[in-house]
Amino acid sequence: MLVLAQSGFPEVMGGLTLYHYLMVSAVMFCLGLIGFVTRRNLIVMFLCTEMMFQASGIALVAFSRFYLETTGQVFVIFVLTVAAAEAAMALALVVLLFRRHETLDGSVWSVLKG
Repeated sequence: MLVLAQSGFPEVMGGLTLYHYLMVSAVMFCLGLIGFVTRRNLIVMFLCTEMMFQASGIALVAFSRFYLETTGQVFVIFVLTVAAAEAAMALALVVLLFRRHETLDGSVWSVLKG
């Protein structure tokens, strides 16, 4: 029988269970969704979408750790890359929109004409 030096690594999740991480993730996602729907400031709406991205990342890492695989953690790296690109584009658009109409109210931009 072959015994590896890391036979007990990684250990099964301890006191905090998958349920705890998923509840934190669900609460964060719901708060982000409520903030996105109720607020009209473009920067606050942008921050709420980032909160929803982070909530999905927590859920992916929790599932990955629960099943002792790295696929969820690798996928989180891609999610964070997309979130960073989205952050750069959203910030550029917010600055451009503010320079045009000098307001960050989302309702002003709801009737854009092409």
